[in-house]
Amino acid sequence: MPAAPCDSPLEDIEDIVSREDSKPRDRYFSRRSLVPKVRIRHSQTCLQEEDRPPSDSTIPGVQKIWIRTWGCSHNNSDGEYMAGQLAAYGYKITENPSEADLWLLNSCTVKNPAEDHFRNSIKKAQEEDKKVVLAGCVPQAQPRQDYLKGLSVIGVQQIDRVVEVVEETIKGHSVRLLGQKKSNGKRLGGARLDLPKIRKNPLIEIISVNTGCLNACTYCKTKHARGNLASYPIDELVDRAKQSFQEGVCEIWLTSEDTGAYGKDIGTDLPTLLWKLVEVIPEGAMLRLGMTNPPYILEHLEEMAKILNHPRVYAFLHIPVQSASDSVLMEMKREYCIADFKRVVDFLKEKVPGITIATDIICGFPGETDQDFQDTVKLVEDYKFPSLFINQFYPRPGTPAAKMQQVPAHVKKQRTKDLSQMFHSYNPYDHKIGERQRVLVTEESFDSKFYVAHNQFYEQVLVPKNPIFMGKMVEVDIYESGKHFMKGQPVSNAKVYTPSISKPLAKGEVSGLTEEFRYVLENGSRTKVHTSAETLQESWSSRIGLRMLWTLQDGGLKTLSVGLVLLALLVAFFIKTHQ
Repeated sequence: MPAAPCDSPLEDIEDIVSREDSKPRDRYFSRRSLVPKVRIRHSQTCLQEEDRPPSDSTIPGVQKIWIRTWGCSHNNSDGEYMAGQLAAYGYKITENPSEADLWLLNSCTVKNPAEDHFRNSIKKAQEEDKKVVLAGCVPQAQPRQDYLKGLSVIGVQQIDRVVEVVEETIKGHSVRLLGQKKSNGKRLGGARLDLPKIRKNPLIEIISVNTGCLNACTYCKTKHARGNLASYPIDELVDRAKQSFQEGVCEIWLTSEDTGAYGKDIGTDLPTLLWKLVEVIPEGAMLRLGMTNPPYILEHLEEMAKILNHPRVYAFLHIPVQSASDSVLMEMKREYCIADFKRVVDFLKEKVPGITIATDIICGFPGETDQDFQDTVKLVEDYKFPSLFINQFYPRPGTPAAKMQQVPAHVKKQRTKDLSQMFHSYNPYDHKIGERQRVLVTEESFDSKFYVAHNQFYEQVLVPKNPIFMGKMVEVDIYESGKHFMKGQPVSNAKVYTPSISKPLAKGEVSGLTEEFRYVLENGSRTKVHTSAETLQESWSSRIGLRMLWTLQDGGLKTLSVGLVLLALLVAFFIKTHQ
């Protein structure tokens, strides 16, 4: 039978061995006065039973794991990294939750519905007697919630230790790793960028340029989880991009809680990073910028316009406005006024013809009046944003906005409906029918009837399902448009651009395995159930080697030192008994 869960969660892997536990040396000296007793084996059957591992033993690294991720592209990138590490260690990543031994649930804390789905998934996993590991922003921001008690949790900056957490959870322990990564007292951006990962789409690489932000928005729960701004060095980001293109990626997404704030903590800025990245993008591949708040893009408008005009950068920018009322923005602590937002949009629309500006709006924020809301509706009517994310306000526990006087629920719902009607009253792509566009094909549509491509302005174009187009840049004639898409017919005899220098990885294939990782994996750490003592010992030797390699690469000297001390004691014991 499986081991029972611990009464209290472990704060770290090392807590499995406490100071009060007897050490190997103590146990050895306490038995020196004992006289060994000869054991008589009565039959071969007894010998076979001795060699067989106990029925409640568990061999980590052979189980099936189902990973579910909610939320933003940053969260999706974290999920890809966790999947890659687990697969590299030998676990099988499955898309079928019912056949999985363990569920890894990667949560989002932006809105109540996302957390509700997360909570319901935990309940379902427990009902189906699945092992559970929790990740993402919900447990990081509120680790003491009742429904998280007794469950293993891995923090957003600790995803490089997911294998350890999964191993201990499978053994029946409850482990919590929620600490921040630091170097010389300075907070780091998070786990290393060169870890193994499994891309959800082998053609798209999501790169987190930084974690956290500089703001303190009164409605935001993500800040509680991701913390203050911490940026990755430019050279590490460029190296990750290069590696991605070598693995067949044709589109890179830069993501973070606020891309525009990149570098302010390490003495650089976003334009400097982008110019370095542009240098390594091969012909036929594209770069998409992530969300940026107005205050930080204002500082670099001229340079950003030049970058967005580059042929290998999508002329697309996501700039959340949230409200067109200055009084509401002040209550939100957004650190800009509506005039700042308009200045950014107007400048970019003038300097980058055809640019797509996506934005977000919150309906029914505490204190929002009818006039405040009408100002927001007017903004949408004037700018006719082709991409608009409309969110009904949800008070998140622990945020200042949750303590404010709330707008009645029926009013929030009606405002959300009214704004949605305004958004759907215009078609942003009708005037593009008849145009010839070059598009990059990267995925299949939800209904599986088309391939999905994007043009220079990151507008969605549906093309016929011809396998030769996938991952390629092709020319199409636009013949139809809808609210969120256009349809294009490939031009006959048109050139098809192949951007990558390598064939894309297969779906589910692990990216980023270094030669060291491959060597350890190829010498015994494959997913295999070993039946004999000798092969079992060989398997675990190679697994220990892989663990030590990861520990060394991450600088986790604490775990390594404990392991080396125990190993030294065992060696000393062996020598002593054979003298």
